[in-house]
Amino acid sequence: MTPELNASATPDTKTLLCVESLGKQVALPSGPLTILADVSFSIATGEAFAIVGASGSGKSTLLSLLAGLDQASTGRVLLSGQDLGALDEDGRAAVRAEKVGFVFQNFQLLPALTALENVMLPLELRGDRDAEAPARRVLEQVGLAERLTHYPRQLSGGEQQRVAIARAFVTRPALLFADEPTGNLDTATGQQVIELLFRLNAEAGTTLVLVTHDERLAARCNRQLRLAGGKVIS
Repeated sequence: MTPELNASATPDTKTLLCVESLGKQVALPSGPLTILADVSFSIATGEAFAIVGASGSGKSTLLSLLAGLDQASTGRVLLSGQDLGALDEDGRAAVRAEKVGFVFQNFQLLPALTALENVMLPLELRGDRDAEAPARRVLEQVGLAERLTHYPRQLSGGEQQRVAIARAFVTRPALLFADEPTGNLDTATGQQVIELLFRLNAEAGTTLVLVTHDERLAARCNRQLRLAGGKVIS
């Protein structure tokens, strides 16, 4: 049975992410469309938290709001006590660079960069002097020490997702968002990737927010938030 969510979403010293009465509406010619309505919850530091729902339930919209990639119509998102909605676009980007990592279903690797260069990129973008050494270390951790100079087109889907995971962890983020991380992988490869993701997450003490429609994958997390029609359901 899924543990109850903290509906009050009141931030405390152990809360990393706090969501208060979050809503998202978009204007259509036929009138306003509600994508999310009155969503509230909190996520503790170090927790593995699943957001579960069918296509069209609002999962992707919620993830975009949690990461500060989009702005809510109502309510707010607090990351380490900081209201993302009170920041401008540059401010939200700075918070993401400092605190957040991403793993996507479609890998999102840059095709013109090698595996090593893809992993170095977020370190270089935030101005780290030495990006190569930590990028090499994390690629070794994900089992790709022999593939550093390979381009994404020369890697299998599972290897590309390992590069993406290495890129996500190289900045040592406080919060990692994984959006359907096994969606483009076969079952066996997907299982290997998930084992790797949870192992690295535990070793790094990162807070993991996993967006998935896979019930078995969601069951690996400490808690689950279930969405249907843009609303939290029990």
